[in-house]
Amino acid sequence: MGAGRSAFAQRAVWAGKVVDVSSQKAEGKEAFSPEKVLGEPNAQPLGQISNEAWIPKKEGNNEFIEVRFGKSLLARQVTVVENFNPGSITKIELVDTRGERHQVYENKNPGPLPEAFRSLQVTFDAATYRTIGVVVSMNTAKVNGVNQIDAIGIADVAETMVKQQFKSETNPVTFDSAMVNLGPTVNTRYVDTHPVISPDGRSLFFARQESPQNIGGAKDVQDVWYATLANAKTKAWNPAKNIGGPINTPGPNGLASVSSDGNTALLINVYKPDGSLDPKGASITRRSRTGWTAPMKIQIDDFYNDDPENVDYYLGASGKVLLMAVQRKDGQGGQDIYVSLLKEDGASWGKPKNLGPDINTKKPEFAPFLAADGKTLYFASEGHGGYGKSDIFYSKRLDDSWTSWTKPRNLGPNVNSPDFDAYYTISAAGEDAYLVSARNGTDGSKDIFRINLTSQFKPEVVTLVRGRVLDAATKKPVVGKIRYENLLTGEEIGVADTNPVDGSYTIVLPSGSHYGYRAEAPNYLSESDNLDVTDREKYSEVTQDLYLVPFVVGQLIKLNNIFFAQSKFFLRENSYPELQRLIRILKDYPTVEIKLEGHTDNQGDPALNLKLSQDRVNEVKKYLVQHGIPSNRITTEGFGGTKPIASNEQEDTRKLNRRVEFRITKK
Repeated sequence: MGAGRSAFAQRAVWAGKVVDVSSQKAEGKEAFSPEKVLGEPNAQPLGQISNEAWIPKKEGNNEFIEVRFGKSLLARQVTVVENFNPGSITKIELVDTRGERHQVYENKNPGPLPEAFRSLQVTFDAATYRTIGVVVSMNTAKVNGVNQIDAIGIADVAETMVKQQFKSETNPVTFDSAMVNLGPTVNTRYVDTHPVISPDGRSLFFARQESPQNIGGAKDVQDVWYATLANAKTKAWNPAKNIGGPINTPGPNGLASVSSDGNTALLINVYKPDGSLDPKGASITRRSRTGWTAPMKIQIDDFYNDDPENVDYYLGASGKVLLMAVQRKDGQGGQDIYVSLLKEDGASWGKPKNLGPDINTKKPEFAPFLAADGKTLYFASEGHGGYGKSDIFYSKRLDDSWTSWTKPRNLGPNVNSPDFDAYYTISAAGEDAYLVSARNGTDGSKDIFRINLTSQFKPEVVTLVRGRVLDAATKKPVVGKIRYENLLTGEEIGVADTNPVDGSYTIVLPSGSHYGYRAEAPNYLSESDNLDVTDREKYSEVTQDLYLVPFVVGQLIKLNNIFFAQSKFFLRENSYPELQRLIRILKDYPTVEIKLEGHTDNQGDPALNLKLSQDRVNEVKKYLVQHGIPSNRITTEGFGGTKPIASNEQEDTRKLNRRVEFRITKK
């Protein structure tokens, strides 16, 4: 029963964004605002007006709300939760990834229902299109008094999405096995704590306290150590090593998290030029050709911590989300968990925002860990009740407000004990969790343990993409940045650095969408690539090298993230992020002229292929001109299937021949 419910939970998604609304009584996060339809049902008590649900401002036959989801599905049902005064809904339409609407429900006779609330569940056969949004239309004049909608969700199965009472699951998390001590290559009779696993699961960073092998000897409060995986099958680790300077000093050193590419580390404390440490802040260090760079203070707007002795930080896999456990005047009480988001300058962080009363209590909450999916939060708390002084809890983020979360769930007695249990970390694969416990530690000390997760409580599925960034002409590594985006929404999801020695990179892509990613470096143009992980239901790893083309006349750049309807020249909307980048280049360099070149495979009539390739580059030119690029800066030519770059014998390679490129003709 549990496994079935878990599998279903992965295939249901609640609205994450309001796109349009006919009328509203309030804006933003205020009571009755349209934003209240986002996330799981939460308006209680049912059958009464709630601040946590949307009320249309007007009464009439053309009220509506349009929402989008964080991932697309081959939907088989849509559920609209009417928590008060149901019966006004006249029509429900699904919105596909191209923006087209498909009606799945119609009620020509809206009116009051005998029940005080309703979960309107509409099921249908799975369509060929993927659903990314829903439009709910209402005739509110037909129902006396206010109508309230609490939540809108879709699923790719027909089972009921919500129980009538909307009760949260209360069973504790269960695990496949008991905790396993990582053994003497990692743990010692000294305190070994705060494990940080790299997303690929191959490197484990942790802190060791008062070891004679610390930089400052046995009196050194804490140093950063690391171990590498020796055997993936046995899950054995090589002997741990002190990470050395400049990360470790004679003072208390701690590594809070490591980026998905392993090239950036977040450290507790501010490293001062004289070698001392200031507890009022955190620092970033990056890999260089010779080791780690000198740690630099992170700039956070309005940062302060009223209890600098107690602080935790965590840098999310995207490189754009910073969690911290600090004590501030706008908190719930004691140490609370906050989030700070990377600002557009890419160098500083916004004002810390409290995660709100769903997560934080009047007692300390600390040790935050955000899984690679960007949604699943594990944290330690003394205020949510449990088996000991501090227990580890699990919660899912419901929307982009960072204040709306599922009810935190205790990870149960297999993980939590009457002793101290904290600092929970999971690799991108979501198979194993690592944590610190005082149970059965070496000579009674705190040790690091591994425990195998059941599928029910793994984070959402992700794909790990790794490769190298290379100069397209010389094939030599290039130092640069990786940027990746959701091609359905155009939103930049994350940013990563390449390894300065070999140009390697690693990024993590949550399942459920189509992503584009590219490298950037001075004096180069990017050749983007893309990966559709919409349907991926298991963790996977992909190897993909990225190429940078020197910005000189005559160079040819593939536009890999331009998509057309099959055998047509109409641009799909997931082409727009790539086209917008080309527009920015042409606007930044107003003297540059380009030639757009179109190609097809060799299937079908050569004359029709030639026309299709010409029509497609003409369509790209038309888009560029419509967005402010003078027509005389762009020429076009279609080559049909006459210039293949791969074999036409099979589809896997044949698709590489269907492409649009641009050549720099004048700089």
